[in-house]
Amino acid sequence: MEMISKMRLVLEVIFSNSVCDASRHTLKVMNRSPRRGTLASIAAELGVSRTTVSNAYNRPDQLSPELRDKIFATAMRIGYPGPDPTARSLRTRRAGAVGVVLTEELTYAFEDQASVDFMAGVSESCGDMGVSMLLIPAGRDTATHTPTHLINQASVDGFIVYSVASDDPFLTAVSSRGLPTVICDQPATEKGLPFVGIDDREAIKPVVRQLVDAGHRRVGILCIRLDRTPNNGPVAPSRLNRAHMHVQRSRVLGALDVLEGAGIPRDEVPVVERHVNDPDNTYSAAEELLTTHPDLTAVVCTTDSMAVGVHTYAHDRGLQLPRDLSVTGFDGIPRALHHGITTVTQPSREKGSRSGAVLAALIAGENPRTPERIILDTHVVTGRTVGPPAR
Repeated sequence: MEMISKMRLVLEVIFSNSVCDASRHTLKVMNRSPRRGTLASIAAELGVSRTTVSNAYNRPDQLSPELRDKIFATAMRIGYPGPDPTARSLRTRRAGAVGVVLTEELTYAFEDQASVDFMAGVSESCGDMGVSMLLIPAGRDTATHTPTHLINQASVDGFIVYSVASDDPFLTAVSSRGLPTVICDQPATEKGLPFVGIDDREAIKPVVRQLVDAGHRRVGILCIRLDRTPNNGPVAPSRLNRAHMHVQRSRVLGALDVLEGAGIPRDEVPVVERHVNDPDNTYSAAEELLTTHPDLTAVVCTTDSMAVGVHTYAHDRGLQLPRDLSVTGFDGIPRALHHGITTVTQPSREKGSRSGAVLAALIAGENPRTPERIILDTHVVTGRTVGPPAR
């Protein structure tokens, strides 16, 4: 019996070791990743240096198209995925991306035509730089503790701040990063940073003069938000004067300049504001202004979306433009042009491309003593929505 017990113990040990060996082999097979090519294996197969293979990915202009194609074809065949972007960023101290901070919800960047054109311009510059673009929405409902977190975790080489309030916490967070930064549109008063935009106060004046020259003296104004604090209704002079959204404030002030020059007191010009620039709000703004002030014969809109809202509301009320009501817009979006709205067109796409070009120069180490201030031209499109006031 003792001999049998010993033999059983030996067999159990052998079986146990066999199971362990099998398990270890199974784990090795499971954990073994397929062999993938490397720069060195590609270089050896093609008979070129590792630097040549690296240049195909990092400095493609230094190789002939034929050699690049041959390198990429070999890399694909042997399963080489390309340089590790994380390792590359550590080596070059570059993230390979630029951050675009915008004052709206993220969906706005793809729905508002002016924003779409701006993003397209930035994308052109990113293509020239060979970098990607990271959108960082400074949404109207963003919690106050979030901006620093979002900005600090953004792996970018610089920022384009697109149309934010002068007191926006995202702007403060961007400044704290100390990375190359360009302001587009607003805040127009930020010192020490390059600026790309238009002269909004002067740009709106020609279309308002068309209304004055046509004989209008009872004119109202529609605008989108003047400040981060919401206000959906009439705009008091105090709110206009302290507004932190410089683009809208400048356009309203430019319109008031022309009307006052025509003998129309500023306090006789009603201004209605909406915090959100979408079809429902632009329509309700037009309804509020025109029902509260039925004597108005013309409406100046600081955005084309507002002007389209007036156009839609007038149509629903059986009013004809400009026989019963004149209206002007601002931006030059396709929908407004389709409706024949007299408007100011601004170069939104060029804003994006120029902002990107200025940022690229800063990232490359070109630091001019005086930050660039680029003011682009605007143009008036005379449509079919301005005529003499109805009797």
